[in-house]
Amino acid sequence: MMSYLFYMIFVTPLFNFYFWYCYQYIYMFFIFMFMFNSSGLYLCSISYLFGVDYISYSLIILSFYIVSLMNLASLSLMSSNGSSFLFINYLICFFLLIIFSSINMLLMYISFEFILVPLVVLILGWGYQPERLRSGIYLFFYTLFGSLPLLVFILYVYNYFYLICFVFNMNFDFNFVFHFCVILPFLIKLPMFMLHFWLPKAHVQAPISGSMILAGLMLKIGGYGLIRFMYLNEFFFYSYSYVWFSFGILGSLMVSLICLIQVDLKCLIAYSSISHMSLCMMGILTMSKLGLIGSLIMMLSHGLCSSGLFCLASIYYLRVNSRSLYLIKGMIFFMPSMSIFWFLFSSFNMGCPPSINFLGEFLIMISSIYYFDFSYYYLFLSSFFCACFCFYLYSCSQHGVFSDSFSYSNVYVSEYLLLFNHLYPLVLLLFWFVIF
Repeated sequence: MMSYLFYMIFVTPLFNFYFWYCYQYIYMFFIFMFMFNSSGLYLCSISYLFGVDYISYSLIILSFYIVSLMNLASLSLMSSNGSSFLFINYLICFFLLIIFSSINMLLMYISFEFILVPLVVLILGWGYQPERLRSGIYLFFYTLFGSLPLLVFILYVYNYFYLICFVFNMNFDFNFVFHFCVILPFLIKLPMFMLHFWLPKAHVQAPISGSMILAGLMLKIGGYGLIRFMYLNEFFFYSYSYVWFSFGILGSLMVSLICLIQVDLKCLIAYSSISHMSLCMMGILTMSKLGLIGSLIMMLSHGLCSSGLFCLASIYYLRVNSRSLYLIKGMIFFMPSMSIFWFLFSSFNMGCPPSINFLGEFLIMISSIYYFDFSYYYLFLSSFFCACFCFYLYSCSQHGVFSDSFSYSNVYVSEYLLLFNHLYPLVLLLFWFVIF
């Protein structure tokens, strides 16, 4: 893994120059190099404090893929300070690589904190509205104060074991306070219902690249941290996971209802992310093989599907200068070529085949029913209302009579390429999972 990190470090001087195609080549070259040189098995490519398994392997590839699509989506933002914008994206990608490949708790915690800096700079520097300062403060302080108890826990473990790696098993019992210290920062990152207030504010004020990195990658840090710390002491999670499972199953249902009253396009997509990541948290906390695989598939599918929906919302915002569903009406007449993408992404967002969303939700539901019998009723209602707000999103934006104040605008080839690159992995990965 050190070779990949040195690769990232040594390409840093290129960001003094504005070579957009060169940066895209760097990201895609890393993806192919990582795919063909890592087996993705349990803890391979170990070097110093880094190593990968099949969970971090897939999330690292997703990180570089989404960051390359961020650069493609932000061509209009790079007219001024383009090299600075690309460098901020590069820093986010670098810290994500360290988080997903670290086998040391303290190194993962440091990267977990440092990734806030380029993300807040991205929101404050390239955000849309003056309220972006407040959303950046929400994001910064939620993550900062939520992760401080984890630092206390890491110091306590080091004082007790003199070891802070993820490859050992802690064989003594903790109380609920220690469990809360471990799990709190990752519940905020997911985010769990009742700890989600920073997410809609950050999404609304962030540029398209900020929304893509938040929905596609930052929320996955929460699920990844839960998986990593769950392996340290299974009994630790087995004793208290029912508390957070209850919040997840209730939050998935409540947030689905909240989506039905949203009038802001990006707010609706942001709340749908909270609903889907609540399902992901439920699959992890069942502590079963089906739940873990289903949660991993859900993280990959949500990273692509939600990022694609934010790209569609940004395409409309650039033409209409509004995100209100009261004003965005009849877009099937205004931009008919985008209607098929809206239909496919809305369908995949509700878990329709042939997308990997369907496979992930199916496995999570099976594991949740094994864990708690009566969760069947909640999951049925949650799936029903999820389909309702996806239909609501599609019908409100595409149908109706559009305003005369709209000016017709073509769709660029780069935007078609961006949406297609979000769409085809959702279908192709399903066949890959079915075969293997």
